[in-house]
Amino acid sequence: MKHLVGKVITKKFPFMGDEVEVRQLSVGEVLKVQDMIKKTSKSKAEDSQTELLRGVIKIAVVGAEDLSNEEFSTFPIAALNELSENILEFSGLSGGTSQGN
Repeated sequence: MKHLVGKVITKKFPFMGDEVEVRQLSVGEVLKVQDMIKKTSKSKAEDSQTELLRGVIKIAVVGAEDLSNEEFSTFPIAALNELSENILEFSGLSGGTSQGN
């Protein structure tokens, strides 16, 4: 089993009429996302949900880590929500977790 440490599993998901490659989150990354979700649920900032989407996508989508906040702002929120839900489900965190449930 030790030979599998650090192995990355990916899957392609539709996004805005194209595809993006998503890494399945590791245990450490899942814990980080859960921490972001807790902080978002306690936050009163107007952009806290957007920050959560941005954080999840930057962790999981190949090539998204270099996107600026301004570049993220150009994507439709519905497309980002759908992608985030796909990421969380792919990583074992399904059930609307991205919506703070």
